[in-house]
Amino acid sequence: MTTLTLNQAPLRWWQSRVMRRFMSHRLALLGLVMISALTLICIIGPWLLPYDSLYIDLRARFAPPMSGQHYLGTDPLGRDIAARLFMAGRISLLVGFIAMVLATLVGTLIGVVAGYRGGWISAVLMRTVDGFLSYPSIFLLLALSAALKPSPLMITVIIAVTGWMEVARIVEAEVRSLKEREFVLAGRMLGLSRAHIMFREILPNVTGPIIVAATLTVARAILLEAYVSFLGFGIQPPLPSWGNMLNGAQQYLASAPWLAIIPGIVITIAVSSFNFIGDGLRDALDVRNDTI
Repeated sequence: MTTLTLNQAPLRWWQSRVMRRFMSHRLALLGLVMISALTLICIIGPWLLPYDSLYIDLRARFAPPMSGQHYLGTDPLGRDIAARLFMAGRISLLVGFIAMVLATLVGTLIGVVAGYRGGWISAVLMRTVDGFLSYPSIFLLLALSAALKPSPLMITVIIAVTGWMEVARIVEAEVRSLKEREFVLAGRMLGLSRAHIMFREILPNVTGPIIVAATLTVARAILLEAYVSFLGFGIQPPLPSWGNMLNGAQQYLASAPWLAIIPGIVITIAVSSFNFIGDGLRDALDVRNDTI
């Protein structure tokens, strides 16, 4: 005879099906490990090196990797590449994360309002989204970067301005499919305000797609910052970023290839890791993967 116990322990978040599916996604786990290690080393790495990112040693110019205390070599001014790479990582990752937060907030707000309100409000908002999407974001980014004074804060805002539209379209479609569900109709019958229904009832049910879109937005923001800085319109020396490190290395590809290879590898690792995490989250949060 089977006995039922009423005092079973509640299911912890790390025991949920979403976490089990994410942990079974090998590339997502690899991406999580790589981006965690990269973030950690960018935070503590500069404190562990004998040189800072601005120290110039003209006698050690173009030192190859593993040259004494210059573990990744030096640049044309004799600055330590490892120190500059880690400091650049702080800036590039910070730009990516803050741009993601800003773009996600703006896109979510516009998507929720457009999806729930419908009518002319939705038409105006979504045609605005279409207008931004019809203009290539990289050209808009370059135009704004050339017109405004480049700084980490300004580049972050510009990337966010050019990256919120995809989030808005995803959220608008999800909200539009949910607004006629029973729990929303029940909220209307109870006299709940539109703001309460939109942000307290509907929005929590759209967090899955928002999280996935936000993760992919970080990768896009890091790549855009590197691209704009490589072209000379982004973060300016002596402040390092992965993009302007590539910009300074392009004329030395034959004589000192490590100047371009090292930051290029790091950019590839960062962008690929966030894409892997986004793919894993998308599969883990997909309700169609639930077993009945």
